Amino acid sequence: MNMPFYVSPEQLMKDRADFARKGIARGRSVVVLAYEGGIAFATENPSRALHKISEIYDRIAFAAVGKYNEFENLRVAGVRYADMRGYSYDRSDVTARGLANAYAQTLGTVFITESKPLEVEIVVAEVGAQAADDQIYRLTYDGTVADEHGFVVMGGQAEQLGRRVKEGWRADLSLGEALRLAVAALGSGDGSTPRTIEAAQLEVAVLERDRPRRAFRRLNRQVLADLLAEDTGTASGEAPADDLPPAGDVAVGAATPGLGTPDTVPPEVPADTGSESPADEAPAGDSTEESPTEDKPDEGPDAPGTTPGADH
Repeated sequence: MNMPFYVSPEQLMKDRADFARKGIARGRSVVVLAYEGGIAFATENPSRALHKISEIYDRIAFAAVGKYNEFENLRVAGVRYADMRGYSYDRSDVTARGLANAYAQTLGTVFITESKPLEVEIVVAEVGAQAADDQIYRLTYDGTVADEHGFVVMGGQAEQLGRRVKEGWRADLSLGEALRLAVAALGSGDGSTPRTIEAAQLEVAVLERDRPRRAFRRLNRQVLADLLAEDTGTASGEAPADDLPPAGDVAVGAATPGLGTPDTVPPEVPADTGSESPADEAPAGDSTEESPTEDKPDEGPDAPGTTPGADH
């Protein structure tokens, strides 16, 4: 009879954890962050059919990274759990915390008893009536549950992307600002030159606080493109070029945006005074006086959407 090789429990758990982490790191990152009107989910996913972000129940959503077949089974199990609990008791009894606890038991049991752990990392989020009532739970491959506040990034370069999101996140972000921050973080990648991710390559959904019952809404390409392009020209606080007055309407001596300090024009000398002022008292630049805007190209701020480095 052949005796199996002995492996210590510590080494066995370490090997399983390393195996699961490597599988999750190969997946594209998912960014989940709270904004003023709810919770937004964003990931780079060109597929229109295989979703990484989905609805679980009325005000609960699910996002995952890792092996698709494994987290899809978890999503379906979560939907069944929520439906059965809502039908047996009340719809208000279905909460993200209860769903997270059920997922934690499943993930922990598989990690300990099965030969291969699940190569998945998931987020369960619930939007509340107020921002303080929002719940975001992050669950790892071994069943560990973390109660996150504000935002969470998982999969791929999660640590680096998390720092990028932390730098720009605040509680009062609008939906457009939140999505631009998430897409900029996803495009920062491994620290090399930032990539510009088109709307067609993104999967984005939101849990909207003001929706009456089903808060989940998936954003289509056109809506997403409009939100990502919104206010790009005024992000630096400069007025758009269309708001500048015409060149001929600029007041003499007034500050012209984009042209530095106001030009100083000397007072006009009355004609036929009978005497000329001494040369040393003549105002500077009196011989070849020009209007500050005459025959000069309009050098106002860049048009909206051309701010260097904006978003991506």
